Amino acid sequence: MSNPAALSNTAEGSNPTESTRTLVIERVFPHPPEKLWRALTESPLLAQWLMNNDFEPAVGRRFQFRADPVPNWNGVIDCEVLIVDPLKQLSYSWSSLGLDSVVLFTLTPAEGGTHLRMEHSGFRPDQEMAYKGANYGWQKFFGSLERVLGGGAA
Repeated sequence: MSNPAALSNTAEGSNPTESTRTLVIERVFPHPPEKLWRALTESPLLAQWLMNNDFEPAVGRRFQFRADPVPNWNGVIDCEVLIVDPLKQLSYSWSSLGLDSVVLFTLTPAEGGTHLRMEHSGFRPDQEMAYKGANYGWQKFFGSLERVLGGGAA
């Protein structure tokens, strides 16, 4: 019989960079990659489903997402564009409230539309609340993205 306590102690002793968690959300949208790409990369469209921003799809570009401030948060997320591979991949850093993480969108043509995979990586074990908050937030954002795409705005 294995000892569960011994197993968890082993995990805790591992390298902290190896124990970060990644949130993954995947959906197939009934739209061509070009329409999805515009919603991910054009600042006015991005603001309609994610947050107000000064985003530009250029590697090295620093930008911010801005939400309404709430107690203990000024509503600002500092970001930097890491990857721009048109119609395929977009990635940027995401820093707020002590969380330094990375968001990666991957677009893949799918039957009847485009498969979108979003990975938000870098959640440390002590950031369970941030992980749960991100999961809730991204589910909401994806719902808003569906509405923006469905409304023909993109």
